[in-house]
Amino acid sequence: MPDRYRAVVKPVVTEKSSTAYAERQEYTFEAHLQATKPQIREAIESLFGVTVTKVRTLVQPAKRRTRGRSAGRRPRWKKAYVQLKDGDSIEIFEG
Repeated sequence: MPDRYRAVVKPVVTEKSSTAYAERQEYTFEAHLQATKPQIREAIESLFGVTVTKVRTLVQPAKRRTRGRSAGRRPRWKKAYVQLKDGDSIEIFEG
């Protein structure tokens, strides 16, 4: 079980996550595979000083990748969509 500082690995900043932020005020993070929704909520609230209202998670499946003749796999990972209370924001996604 990850502690609160390892429950959230990093923010995911892509076109899709930017659209989700613009339309629904949802922030996207990569989370530890064993992290639960309450752990993710606690980590976001303590790290950024905001109030989380909703957490949705999904596990991205592993993908097979080939380079020349060798084949490998990218690991699976957990994605967390986080909604905040009205008026709260995280500066990483602003701008």
